[in-house]
Amino acid sequence: MSMDQISLFTKDQEADQNSFRDPATNAELEVQEKMSLLEWFANEYKRFGCTLEFVTNESQEGSQFCRGFGGIGGILRYQLDIRALDEPSDDEGVYEDSD
Repeated sequence: MSMDQISLFTKDQEADQNSFRDPATNAELEVQEKMSLLEWFANEYKRFGCTLEFVTNESQEGSQFCRGFGGIGGILRYQLDIRALDEPSDDEGVYEDSD
């Protein structure tokens, strides 16, 4: 049984070949597909029951949004406990896809 893994890398991490190795066995991982985070959002947002809106920096409000949030932002439907996000986890940065 194969387990697909989705990983998000910065440009520096993507350039480092060690990012594409299994830390436990040092085996080289097979990259099935590469895509930008924006493209992944555009393809997958409906699976999570989300609405996707693109905000450009061509208006004063859009420019302020892009500067303030680095280009990515969201409006949450439910209350979120921010403190839970600060707790370290063993699988940080790795997301598994059960499909």
